[in-house]
Amino acid sequence: MSDHGSEEQRHRIVHDELPRDYENPLIKRLHVVIRISIKVLSVLMTVVIVWGVFDVAYLLITQLLSPPYLLLSVSDIFQIFGAFMIVLIAVEIFINIRLYLGTSVLPIQLVIATALMAIARKVIVLDLEKVNPMEVLGIAAVVLALGITHWLVVKHH
Repeated sequence: MSDHGSEEQRHRIVHDELPRDYENPLIKRLHVVIRISIKVLSVLMTVVIVWGVFDVAYLLITQLLSPPYLLLSVSDIFQIFGAFMIVLIAVEIFINIRLYLGTSVLPIQLVIATALMAIARKVIVLDLEKVNPMEVLGIAAVVLALGITHWLVVKHH
């Protein structure tokens, strides 16, 4: 079991940006303020997630109750998918915040996955008639870079 633990530790990036036992008293107090601020952000992110869920439900109900009733157009579905993805991205950000507070391990794989999710949302809701080719190439480059990074991180775990 200890072999598994040491193997796991070798594949994690450890951070300690806000140590509790910092030698300078001012910096130590500032670290406490930052930790409290991160907890406040966690609470606010929870509010955003719940609000987002209600927004998705409202959007879905409004679309279904508009003529033609109980039917969704392709653009309605993309709009609903976009709203879903925003809530899921908010959940991923909350998990990042929680892991940041709860461990000294930087959740690099989760951060990359969150970025992939955000760019996937962009691709899903992308209106190809309103973007220029350079924007599409830029998005493609970001997707490729994040995909390769995610693959490399997973491969080395």
